[in-house]
Amino acid sequence: MGHLGRLPLDSLAISASALAIAAWLAIFLSTTTTSAVARLTAAGDTEGAARAVGAAYLVAVAWGVLAAGVMLLAAPWVARLLGARHDVLAGATGYLRASAAGLPFLYLSYAGNGHLIGLEDTRTPLRIAVGANVLNVALEAALVFGAHAGLLGSAWGTVAAQAAAAAWYAASSWRKARLRPGRPGSAEIRVVLRDGHRLSARTIALGAVPLAATATVARLGPVALGGQQVAYRLWYLLSLSLDALAVPAQVFVSASVGAGDSEGARLTGRRTLWLGLVAGAALGLVTAALALGAPALFTSDRAVRHAAVTGLICAAFTQPAAAIAFVLDGLVLGIADYAAMRRAMILAILAFVPMAALVLRFHWLGLPGVWAALGLWLAARSALLGRRWAAHVRSAASGARTIPATPSRAGQRWAG
Repeated sequence: MGHLGRLPLDSLAISASALAIAAWLAIFLSTTTTSAVARLTAAGDTEGAARAVGAAYLVAVAWGVLAAGVMLLAAPWVARLLGARHDVLAGATGYLRASAAGLPFLYLSYAGNGHLIGLEDTRTPLRIAVGANVLNVALEAALVFGAHAGLLGSAWGTVAAQAAAAAWYAASSWRKARLRPGRPGSAEIRVVLRDGHRLSARTIALGAVPLAATATVARLGPVALGGQQVAYRLWYLLSLSLDALAVPAQVFVSASVGAGDSEGARLTGRRTLWLGLVAGAALGLVTAALALGAPALFTSDRAVRHAAVTGLICAAFTQPAAAIAFVLDGLVLGIADYAAMRRAMILAILAFVPMAALVLRFHWLGLPGVWAALGLWLAARSALLGRRWAAHVRSAASGARTIPATPSRAGQRWAG
């Protein structure tokens, strides 16, 4: 999109922020299913785990159709709320409406991902992710540059890739997984909806900050908005690699809780937090290095490239805090304390708001001010989630759970 000019890039920046919220509102289908499957299978309740997966798939269909309908109707109001005007508003509205068709498929993929990851099958989700994204890139290149379909071509390429990923997940769940989805009862559906309610409130709080950051940058002008889109997407891409620590942390802690192995959970937390700190520092260096030439791959506009360089240099300083926050997300999800997750996300907003307000009042603070606000938000999340995890470790150490004579698989892996 960047090579098509500022207008498509700015429209994509607005649309991507809104779609991120729509995606995050259903991420509970993956996180709660992962924890439930890992915990129940470790406890020997395979039938309960199968019903939990079935409930996740059922909720995914219903929730996806509802979200798609809302996005179709609300697209222009959402884009306008985020600061889109005139041609940018028209472009963002069209992109959002086309992308709405992919939401049911995306939600089904979340359920399938939670099922397989909970069974400690990380290879199949990797194959699906790589395959779907390669397909996405190929389709976007063909539609945007070959068929000259522009912004809408990019949206429909993504929808097609989401549909392919959902079909692949469904086939893996019903044909290849060692634990197949079962027919859920009302109890399992209520559990998914209850946990989903807690995590959706957390997700709204989590998504509000990047959304507010985009809205803030939009008011700094099109150059800043385009530069922030490039910088934020690169930062987000690198940050997502930390799921390599957060997801195993969640799975192993959930399995340890199910097996009554408090020592395994403690070891998981200690190792992943140290690895997260090291990884965060390394990603900070990589993010700063990308400022040397990466923006030129996204746009030929010199002003936008300069803004992206500024954003990337500032973003580099936030990577260690992001790493710790993401790993702690996995650890607290592992103990299934969704209320604590919600509380931490809501309170962390208070660390973002003052600096963001200063940027709106003093525009000369620019992208450095926006990234300072994001850094404060990440630091607050880390502090609040770290306090909850430390309380769990102390409680387990005091004898709240009995350590089994034979450690769980999670404990054996991290001890080794």
